Amino acid sequence: MKRKTYGRDRGLTLRMLATGGLLGLLYVIFSVVLINALNVGIAPAIVIVVAIAFFQYYTSDKLALAASGAKIVTPEQAPDLHAMVERLCAMASLPKPRVAVVPTDVPNAFATGRNPNHAVVAVTEGIWKRLEPQELEAVLAHELSHVANRDVLVMTVASFFAMLAGLITRWGLYFGMWGGGMGGRRDNNNQGGVPIWLIVLAVSIVTYAISYVLIRTLSRYREYAADRGSALITGAPEHLMSALQKISSGITQIPQQDLREVQAMNAFFIIPTNWRVQMSEIFMDHPPLEKRLAALAAIAREMGRPVAA
Repeated sequence: MKRKTYGRDRGLTLRMLATGGLLGLLYVIFSVVLINALNVGIAPAIVIVVAIAFFQYYTSDKLALAASGAKIVTPEQAPDLHAMVERLCAMASLPKPRVAVVPTDVPNAFATGRNPNHAVVAVTEGIWKRLEPQELEAVLAHELSHVANRDVLVMTVASFFAMLAGLITRWGLYFGMWGGGMGGRRDNNNQGGVPIWLIVLAVSIVTYAISYVLIRTLSRYREYAADRGSALITGAPEHLMSALQKISSGITQIPQQDLREVQAMNAFFIIPTNWRVQMSEIFMDHPPLEKRLAALAAIAREMGRPVAA
């Protein structure tokens, strides 16, 4: 198969729309149940959360850079890195994002930003030292695919829904159990019925569990989509395969203290620092490494590219 032109992943776009719709419906139901159960005004909580969401939307890149300790670098400071990003952006028809370097030996990379015009691609010092130029290009192409697909924004919005549920629950429990606004209804509901706090807790747990699975499922698919995007941009899936193997191997050689310093970025890294932890795939935000390699190998065979045994 000849190399294809890269474009936004339609499968990912449909999944993002479906996940966003399901999460929205889930939290509407969640809010209605709490309002009816608690009989209190939770408008102030919603106003606060919406304000936080807007803040998170417009500062997501700055928050991610601060959390990781990444520093924006100029073309003069990192000419080779900027040249790679610029060349890949030309191949993918993307505006060039800002480029950042994370001062850690942990080999990894991530992308952030609300859209292609406000994006940042970051790599660690560790990945720069360990990968060959063509492997690093494949990693950068993976991150640029995240930017092109706008899936970073979707994950930010999904996180907002989870935060909304938590704040509404805390607000409702506070005013429901300790506030004076419920009056006789609280007393009536407690006479021979299920305690309101138990209803709130049960609804919250169910909401969190469903949203957790939905977000993790979308997160795994977006990694497959970014891997495919990298293969299509570079035309060499085998380079990303090699890079993923080197990164995962390099992570196992890093002291646990250093890994803990960057673990807050695991959901955005190309490979999470805890990738070796054994857990059910349904709870993982990244696909298992062997499945990613198998998918890339299939793409390589379709392209007629060499695949290592």
